[in-house]
Amino acid sequence: MLVAGSAAQAAPPSAGPAHAAPAKTADLKGKKFVIATDTTFAPFEFRKDGKLVGIDMDLLNAIAEKENFQVEIQSLGFQAAVSAVTSGQADGVIAGMSITDERKQTFDFSDPYFDSGVQMAVAKNSDVTGYDDLKGKTVVAKGGSEGEAEAKKLSEKYGFTVKALDQSTSLIESVKNGSAAAVFDDYPVLKYGIAQGNGLKVVTDKIPGGQYGFAVAKGKNADLLAAFDEGLAALKSDGSYDKILEKYLGTGGTAGGGEAPAAMDLGGKKFTIATDTTFAPFEFRKDGKLVGIDMDLLNRIAKEENFQVDVQSLGFQAAVSAVTSGQADGVIAGMSITDERKQTFDFSDPYFDSGVQMAVAKNSDVKGYEDLKGKTVVAKGGSEGESEAKKLSEKYGFTVKALDQSTSLIESVKNGSAAAVFDDYPVLKYGIEQGNGLKVVTAKIPGGQYGFAVAKGKNADLLEAFNNGLARMKADGSYAKTLETYLGKDTSATADGGAKAQPGFIQLFVDSMPALGEGLWNTLRITMMAFIIAMVLGLIFGFMKISTSRTLRGIASVYVAVFRGTPVLVWAFLFYFGLPQLTGVTGNVFWAGTATLALNSGAYLTEIVRGGLQAVDPGQMEAARSLGLGWGKSMQRVVVPQAVKISTPAIINQFVITLKDSSLLLTIGFAELLYQAQQIYAANYRTTEMLIIVGIMYFVVITLLTWVANIVDKKVNK
Repeated sequence: MLVAGSAAQAAPPSAGPAHAAPAKTADLKGKKFVIATDTTFAPFEFRKDGKLVGIDMDLLNAIAEKENFQVEIQSLGFQAAVSAVTSGQADGVIAGMSITDERKQTFDFSDPYFDSGVQMAVAKNSDVTGYDDLKGKTVVAKGGSEGEAEAKKLSEKYGFTVKALDQSTSLIESVKNGSAAAVFDDYPVLKYGIAQGNGLKVVTDKIPGGQYGFAVAKGKNADLLAAFDEGLAALKSDGSYDKILEKYLGTGGTAGGGEAPAAMDLGGKKFTIATDTTFAPFEFRKDGKLVGIDMDLLNRIAKEENFQVDVQSLGFQAAVSAVTSGQADGVIAGMSITDERKQTFDFSDPYFDSGVQMAVAKNSDVKGYEDLKGKTVVAKGGSEGESEAKKLSEKYGFTVKALDQSTSLIESVKNGSAAAVFDDYPVLKYGIEQGNGLKVVTAKIPGGQYGFAVAKGKNADLLEAFNNGLARMKADGSYAKTLETYLGKDTSATADGGAKAQPGFIQLFVDSMPALGEGLWNTLRITMMAFIIAMVLGLIFGFMKISTSRTLRGIASVYVAVFRGTPVLVWAFLFYFGLPQLTGVTGNVFWAGTATLALNSGAYLTEIVRGGLQAVDPGQMEAARSLGLGWGKSMQRVVVPQAVKISTPAIINQFVITLKDSSLLLTIGFAELLYQAQQIYAANYRTTEMLIIVGIMYFVVITLLTWVANIVDKKVNK
C-alpha cells in the first residue's frame, strides 16, 4: 500500500526541544522503501475507514513527502515487523518501538520522536484505586513492553501477578471481563482508548518511560535514517509535529486529561536543591548569578507552585551525595534517568531529551570514529558520553579516559592529550558557540532523558510540584522559550557553530573581579578561622607530645598520625556529607571546611611546636631551674620565647599551605577563589586565562601575607 500524507500543531508530550529544520542532505529522488509496522497500537497505528492511520503513519508520510521518498507500509504486527527488518524483508520499522541498549545491538535508531511512559488503568466500576489494592490479583501487560517491565518491578512490592498478552485489545478485554484487575500500558495508548470509550479509567500517575524511534537494520539504509531525522526536525520546526500529536492525543500529555493542571500551593515551603557547577548551558554563572536551563526551569516552577529554593552549586557527584545524605532535598543537574539510579532516587517526568556527539579540535584531521584507532578520547565520568564511547571503542580500537569536568574534557582535546571528546550534544553546542575551539564531526547518538530527582521515598510533595509546574510550562509555551534562550531554535551541535566574539584579557579580568573578589574574601576568612583553631590545637597537642605522661603523648601521636596520614578531601567529604547522615543534623559548608582545614593544619602545627620546644638547648631549662624557677615559669620565661623564634618561619609556611589547601573545599561547594574561577570558565570556556588570573591573585595575596608575617616576626622576635 502506497501512502502519502501531511501533518498538523499543539504541545507535544516530548521532553525534547523544538528543532530548526536542518540543511537537507542528498535528495532521495523518489526512492521507494518498505516500512513494517504494528497492526493494533492505537493511536500510533490503527485502521480507520479501512485506511492505516495514527501518529506513526502521519509522521512517516509527512517526512516521506518532505524528504522526497516513497513508502510501502506493511502492517504485520510488532514482532513480525521487527523480524521483517532483521531478515531484510523490510527497510525500516516504525511501531511505537522503544529505543533500548539491547535493541541498539541489532538496529540503528532515529532521533526519538515520542517520550513514552506507563500508567495503570482499571475498569470504570472497579474499586482498585492504586497499587496497594492489587495484592493477590492478576494484572495484564503487553509481552516485551515497558508496561510489562514496570508491572513486574511493582509486583514484587505489592504482591500481584503479571500476565503477558500479545495485543492491546486483549489487554482491555481482560480487564473488562474481570479476568484481570488492571492493565499496565503506554499512557498514550490508554489515553486514546479511554477517549474512544473503552470502559477503563486511569488510577495512577505516569511512570516515566523510554523513547520511541524509527529503526533500520544495523549498518543499513543510512540514507533513509538520515532523511527521517531531517524530516522529523523539519516537522518540529514548522509546527507539523505538534499538530499530529494534538490530532490524536489532544493538548495534554497523560491519559488523565488534556488541559494544563492547576498550580499547586506548597505554602512557601523552602527546599535545598543541589546542582552541578560546570555544566553549561544547564547550570553556569553569568555576571555572578547562577543561570541555565535547569535554573530557569526550577525557579519558574518554584514561583508557579509557591515554594522556595536554596540552590547549592556543589559539582555533580557532590550534589548527588548531598541528596542521599540528606543535606539537600533534591538535585537538578542534567541528571540522566537510569534504572540503576531509580534504585536510589525518585525522578520527575523527563524535562530534556539528551544525546551524545563527538567533537575534535578545529584543526584536527579526525573526521569520524574510523580515524580514532590507537588514540585516546575523553568523556565525563559516569555520563552517557562515557558509556557510548566505551561501546564504540570495542569496534574502532580507541581508549576512553574519564574526567570529572566538562571544561577538562575541552582542554584535553585542545592541548592534544586526547583526540576527541564525547559529551552531551547541548553542552558541545553551547561550548562551540562560546568559541571553545572544537568542531563536531559525528551525528547525534540518541541518548537518555534528564530528570529532577529526590531521595527514594522522600519529598513526594516537591516531586509532584515539579511535575505539575513542568506540565504547566509546556502547556503555556514558557518551557520551549527557556530552551530557545540557551540553545536557539536549532538544538543540534554544528560543525563550527558560529562562535561568539570574546572580550580581551583585560576586559575578562575586569568582568570577573566581582565574583573573584567574593571568592578571595571567602578564602581568607575560612583560612584565618581555621588557622586560629589549628594554632590552639597545635599548642595543646605540641605540649602533650613532650609530656612525661605516656597517655598524653599517645593521644597526641594518634591525632598527628591520623590527620597527617589521610587526604584533606576525605575529611571534607566526611564532615559535610558523612556526619550529617550519621547524626541527622544538617551540615554547614563553612564549618565543615573550617574543621577540615583546622584539624589537618593542627596536626602539622603540633609537630612544629614540638620541634620548636625540643630545639631549645636542654641546658636552658636546667639553668632556669637552678635559679629557682619552677617548670611552668621556666617554660614561660625561658623555653617558649626561644621556641617561638625558632618555629615562626615554619608556622608562616604552614599558614600559606592552609590558604592554598582551602581550594580543595570547592569539591563540597564552598565558594572560595578557585571555585568562583571554575564557575566563570565553565560558561566562557576561557580556562587558561582564568587560571592565570587566579594564579596571579594567589601569588599576590600570599606574597603580601608572607611579607606582613615576616615584618611581625622581626618586630616580635628581635
